[in-house]
Amino acid sequence: MPVINVGNARSDVDIESELRRFTWYNDRWTSHKLIASSPFRDDNAPSFFVNLDGEYAGTWGDSGALGDEYSSGNFVKLLAYLRKEDEQYTVEYLLDKYGAIGEIKQGKDIRITLPRYKPSKAEYKPLDGRITVATSPYLTLRAIGKDVQERYGIGYNELIRGYTALPWHDSRGAVANVKYRNTSDKHFFYEAGGRPIGELVYGLYMARGSEEAIVVEGEIDALSWATAGHTAIAVGSANVTRRQAYLIGKAGFKRIYLAADNDEQGRNLNRKLATSLRGMAELYVIDYGRYKDANEVLTREGVQALRTSYEKAAPVSVIKEIELI
Repeated sequence: MPVINVGNARSDVDIESELRRFTWYNDRWTSHKLIASSPFRDDNAPSFFVNLDGEYAGTWGDSGALGDEYSSGNFVKLLAYLRKEDEQYTVEYLLDKYGAIGEIKQGKDIRITLPRYKPSKAEYKPLDGRITVATSPYLTLRAIGKDVQERYGIGYNELIRGYTALPWHDSRGAVANVKYRNTSDKHFFYEAGGRPIGELVYGLYMARGSEEAIVVEGEIDALSWATAGHTAIAVGSANVTRRQAYLIGKAGFKRIYLAADNDEQGRNLNRKLATSLRGMAELYVIDYGRYKDANEVLTREGVQALRTSYEKAAPVSVIKEIELI
């Protein structure tokens, strides 16, 4: 496997294996390169590539990128985008999984002994006041009602036009981070200086006092379930951190419905959640049938179809153990 930079370390990473966990379109794989449609935007032609091996292993480029930020980069940046998490957590994931073979220091040779990576303990200030609450036409087109958008504080940032702002709240209800979702393509980013998403659970503050919650991957799926009249929370990606599992477990829900995306990554997330939450609540699994996620059910079939999938949820009895990352 190629050795690449991971944070302040060098690590022997199976790049191809990590990338094959995700769905690619118009993809072509060789021993040295992946060529596919860009994951950052709507792209009908294969204009995106990742080097799988060699001197430039892990680097990638997008010849049709809309801006410099997503025209090229390293493997950690790409994987963080695909996993929908801050790069800090991607570094932790890779070093936990593959280990480190050396530490990078400016002007010095690589040293073989490396302490275990530790997340930052920086203090974060609330981000209240940055978002103007307003109905998002983008979310309205995705069948998210005005009342739900208002309840979750959806809106926009005056300085960041063309993006819907989805605030993440801490346990006190303060805005701890904001996801900015482009209204015309797949591009998104988080507020600079916000608390890492891996330390938060989307919608958990609004779920206080509820006896049950539906756990999904993304914010829009949580909003879709809210539109159908159910309490839903999101972990922000197809992975759950120990901190997120702890926050969900201590919330006091009597029933938890596992409702990640209907693909292999989503099923793995459901297993991780079941493993970490077993014994803390009654656990059920929701099946989206032929649809990928809650929002697709909502937009294609309507509110009642989501409610029906909830009513048909199956109790979790036996589930394969998967280590929580």
